Amino acid sequence: MASHDQPAFFSLARTLRAHRSFTAEPVSDDHVALILDAATRAPSAENRQPWHFVVVRDERRRAAIAGLMAGIWEGMAREWSRPRLDPALFDDVDRGFGGGLADAPLMVVVCGDTDLADRGVLASSIFPAVQNLLLGAHALGLGAVLTTIASTDPGPIGEIVAAPDSLRPMAVVPIGHPARVLGPSRRVAVGDKASLDTVGTPWPGAASS
Repeated sequence: MASHDQPAFFSLARTLRAHRSFTAEPVSDDHVALILDAATRAPSAENRQPWHFVVVRDERRRAAIAGLMAGIWEGMAREWSRPRLDPALFDDVDRGFGGGLADAPLMVVVCGDTDLADRGVLASSIFPAVQNLLLGAHALGLGAVLTTIASTDPGPIGEIVAAPDSLRPMAVVPIGHPARVLGPSRRVAVGDKASLDTVGTPWPGAASS
């Protein structure tokens, strides 16, 4: 199938990027509603839909969340990540936690409802919804980024958004208008990540992907 004949979804998937710097322009309630609706269309185990999205617009709460994530990054995650990341990616992440994420006009704290799903399988239902959240924002020309650093210590995030013990914060997704245009995503070739029937047998369609 020629690229110009492909459904729009494939263009969205190929151009989705992690945005860590934002302008001050607000995101409308209508756009947030569309994005959240897309998130709730995700699949979940037993269709339990164990997600809860806290849209944080309040400046004080956003600053508190950003400060908490920055503290975790600076306290332990930065040096753990430095040798694991490409230097350019490391610098971008470092700038994000150093202030870029705090500029987002809203953050979505994605919580998993432990009353609806066992903690051991909660992530398998929550992160498809997060992916829909990211794609929905991208489809509207907005920037967003998945951050999971706060899930290493979800209690303080829960306190900031007044979440009950049954709601476990699992991701924070800053959303806003991108401050800069990002280039194409970089991915390992499909042929290096796909097999036919058994691992190591090349998938014949990989060359044309």
